[in-house]
Amino acid sequence: MLSYQHAYHAGGPADVHKHVLLLRVLAYLARKSKPFVAIDVHAGEGAYALARPEAEKTAEFRRGIARLWAAPAKAEALAPYLDVVRAANPHGALSVYPGSPAFMRAGLRDHDRLILNELHPAAVAVLRRWAGSDPRIAVHKRDADEAIRALLPPEIRRGVVLIDPSYEMRGSYEATAAAVADSVAKWPEGIFVVWFPHLADRRHVPLVDGLKTIDAPMVMSDLDLDSGGLADAPDKGLRGSGVIVINPPWQFAEEADLLGKELARQLGEGPRAKHTLTWLRPER
Repeated sequence: MLSYQHAYHAGGPADVHKHVLLLRVLAYLARKSKPFVAIDVHAGEGAYALARPEAEKTAEFRRGIARLWAAPAKAEALAPYLDVVRAANPHGALSVYPGSPAFMRAGLRDHDRLILNELHPAAVAVLRRWAGSDPRIAVHKRDADEAIRALLPPEIRRGVVLIDPSYEMRGSYEATAAAVADSVAKWPEGIFVVWFPHLADRRHVPLVDGLKTIDAPMVMSDLDLDSGGLADAPDKGLRGSGVIVINPPWQFAEEADLLGKELARQLGEGPRAKHTLTWLRPER
């Protein structure tokens, strides 16, 4: 959707949840010497200045990365994630939040590759400037559902795909589930990370139900903020964040549960904030 701008949500609790787990997947891929490819089909701009009007308007980052940044005792488990954020803020003050492409690039080695896709004309121009002349990075301007089908399977057969749409269009949840199902069929050995928001009306349920039909191991990380909504209208605001990982690496689920519980402790908005880990399809 061309009206959507992620700058309004950069660094919020949902971004933190998504990026903490994405970074762990990349770390697992880097354990082996063989190259891997990371693909982001909703790449956005690459990084976001937190002083820009969009970020200040919603102030979601104040409930997300700003809390972790200011925490007097930072959890050791979150150190790799915070290291990437620190690298984007070399002067010490929190002024920039790295987007998904930045976390992916941070996990790359010289022989790995990063494929980024963004449709919004202004965002893709910023993304290309952010990528610069890095020979490991390719930037595409395509519709995300078309891109994910066209770019798979990649030449490098180890890797991860991040799918995190805005979900603003009617039918987005069902369309995303269908696109992911087609993609897993084309690249059955790939790891797929699918993010979705928890809203009061539980509109994410068709997405989860659709993904569960895919014949592959998958685990779901649910971060319940007990917020009553992070927007002004409690009936419409973000209640939490969900991340489904298809073909999760070995022992990823256990670590994701520990990370999720730490995020619930630090980012929760109420006493019932919690993290839940669920196997939607068991490991083979």
